[in-house]
Amino acid sequence: VMARRGEDALRYGPFKPVGLSDPTTGARHYAVLQLRKDNADGTLFNLVGCQTHLTFAAQKEVFSLIPALKNADFMRYGVMHRNSFLDAPRHLDDHFRLKAEPRIAFAGQMTGVEGYVESCASGYVAGVTKAYELQGLQPPDFSPLTAIGSLSRYIADTSVTHFQPMNINFGLLPQLDTRIKDKQQRYQTIAERALAALTIPD
Repeated sequence: VMARRGEDALRYGPFKPVGLSDPTTGARHYAVLQLRKDNADGTLFNLVGCQTHLTFAAQKEVFSLIPALKNADFMRYGVMHRNSFLDAPRHLDDHFRLKAEPRIAFAGQMTGVEGYVESCASGYVAGVTKAYELQGLQPPDFSPLTAIGSLSRYIADTSVTHFQPMNINFGLLPQLDTRIKDKQQRYQTIAERALAALTIPD
């Protein structure tokens, strides 16, 4: 909508370089795209102000035109939506329990997870946790090497200051110790690592 208003509309809106200048030349840039850190490791960033109706393919094409993002891996794309959700890092732990009253747990979209599978996963964690607690047992911790574990930790990550809903993506999982250039092979190795980290509760 903003782009339709004219060629310079975005640079006077979310891309306005107010107070920012090139530290080496002192020159002010034409426009600046803000990246917001989305995980504690600093390996996942959100493009601020880039919600759009563009198709995912078009988003990749457009954002890859930005020199610094030319070789970036895009873990998810922007969508226009409005959801109501908890400020999870402030209120929930990594078992989806309310910090102020741990006997109460939440699940689904209101916790800040996005997607049907993710909503089911949050319910699974909350349900398993409650089942263990009712038996007087310590609930299992889900490894951060797994999708469920990494998503649970994102939800409870207090270093995330501007919390936004998240679906599971490879950007949430810890990076591999060795660099694998081929994306498909890299993701396969991450998946195999997650399977190896799984333990069957007693």
